[in-house]
Amino acid sequence: MDPIRSLKPFDFAQAVARAGLGVDGQPLALRKTAVAAPEGGFATAMAQALKSVSAQQNEAQHLQRELQLDNPSVSLEQTMVSMQKAQIGFQAAMTVRNQFVRAYTDIMNMQV
Repeated sequence: MDPIRSLKPFDFAQAVARAGLGVDGQPLALRKTAVAAPEGGFATAMAQALKSVSAQQNEAQHLQRELQLDNPSVSLEQTMVSMQKAQIGFQAAMTVRNQFVRAYTDIMNMQV
């Protein structure tokens, strides 16, 4: 059999697919992330972070109350660590908020 006659025509679409690209040459991975962005995003991450800070504050408050009621299963050390975690989380959330407010103010003060 003649090796030249056994060659198949070049299939561009198949070669592009094997390379992980779309027909237009854009990576398929970027398309998947662009589609997945509406599911999550910054707003969801921020909401989850604020819920986490709120949960830490509620836990610290609960431990404080239990310590004041002389619950033997709650230690002073455990309560203090929980309070510090809640305080650090709150300070981090306030720092992020302040940076966003500053960025928003800078954008609004830009001359067009």
